[in-house]
Amino acid sequence: MSAADRTAVVTGASSGIGAATARQLAEAGYRVVLTARRKDRVETLAAELTAAGHRAEAYALDVTDRAAVDAFAASLDRYPSVDVLINNAGGALGTEPVAEGDPADWRAMYEVNVLGVLHMTQALLPALRASGDGTVLILTSTAGHAAYEGGGGYVAAKHAAHTIAATLRLELVGEPIRVIEIAPGMVKTEGFALTRMRGDESKAEAVYAGVRSPLTADDVADTITWAITRPSHVNIDLLVVRPRAQAANHKVHRES
Repeated sequence: MSAADRTAVVTGASSGIGAATARQLAEAGYRVVLTARRKDRVETLAAELTAAGHRAEAYALDVTDRAAVDAFAASLDRYPSVDVLINNAGGALGTEPVAEGDPADWRAMYEVNVLGVLHMTQALLPALRASGDGTVLILTSTAGHAAYEGGGGYVAAKHAAHTIAATLRLELVGEPIRVIEIAPGMVKTEGFALTRMRGDESKAEAVYAGVRSPLTADDVADTITWAITRPSHVNIDLLVVRPRAQAANHKVHRES
């Protein structure tokens, strides 16, 4: 199949990495279905892409709502095939140590980063299988591979998402479905740090203070698009991508 015959579903497409990925996949020739809770944002992006001559549709969706996810999956019957699922929706809340973490924050992070991936993957697997050449991509984080102080809830959730990718790859071997995990390090995107810092702009900016070039949403989207557009027999099991200034979660070069 050429990209022109393929449909890609992108979750969390209202901003940041999700929006950038939708743009790049559309430019690569894919029909993109943009989902996010913020209906106005995905509709604006879909209109932008359509005006540029691409094929794009918007669908308001909360990936933590299983009934809504199932209804969304059923609505995809109108397409010739569903070929790619980008599990991008996620997020972090707070930087408290484990001893002080709010269970409600941990639950919220688990719901979107883990159960959201589970809901979408389960709901779309039949269509991906039927396509004869499907791809499930799960955007995790370097937090899913190494712990750091103040990240307990997010680290736990992203470790779980990493485990979903690894387990699913084992369970689907021999079937026409690739399972790809992309794990970014420090990425400066619209809203991620601000949400994590509960709206405190000074704390959000401090995350990137002194770092000359953190990754951008476009950097990660480029990595995702590259992985997806490899020949069908090539599976990028796991790709960790960091800015040059970051050697590990806890080791970042900051200029004065």
